[in-house]
Amino acid sequence: MLAALKSTGATRVLDLGCGEGRLLQALLKEKQFSEIVGMDVSHRALAIAHDRLHYDRLPPVQKARLRFLHGSLIYRDQRFAGFDAAAVVEVIEHLDAARLAAFERVLFECLKPKHIVITTPNREYNVKWETLPAGKFRHRDHRFEWTRAEFQEWANRVAARFGYNDRFLPVGPEDAVVGSPTQIGIFERK
Repeated sequence: MLAALKSTGATRVLDLGCGEGRLLQALLKEKQFSEIVGMDVSHRALAIAHDRLHYDRLPPVQKARLRFLHGSLIYRDQRFAGFDAAAVVEVIEHLDAARLAAFERVLFECLKPKHIVITTPNREYNVKWETLPAGKFRHRDHRFEWTRAEFQEWANRVAARFGYNDRFLPVGPEDAVVGSPTQIGIFERK
């Protein structure tokens, strides 16, 4: 994820659904990123991210680069407009299918960052998890998990609709039959 964001040349980055701040922590170590915003719907997750990054003790220059904002992926919010890149890491599978269209419009039509990086579990890889019962999702809050083909079909449709090019990469160890545990879609505005 970090390498994908770095390769875009972006300097202003949104982490939409930042959770406990793992990606924010990595972004903050990279001087390339002059403005980093972590957004999450959960106040608790934002508080954990704030603590994880020791925000209150950051040097003023570092603190000036980082902001935490409470918000939602499915409602338009102008605070998130104008960024070079947006990361959506292991988030979309937590959205109800009926809300996916709202997410698409908010991110790709309203915010329209030049670069978008989205990761989601690869359902085909679930057979490799010995403790995961057949037909079950990796997390109890997942509303769906896509196969590689389903993710690419969704991404291709969204990219075409909103004027983006897209490409795909595996994340993690790759099995010749079932692919990698996580799939990444990289979108670039035309």
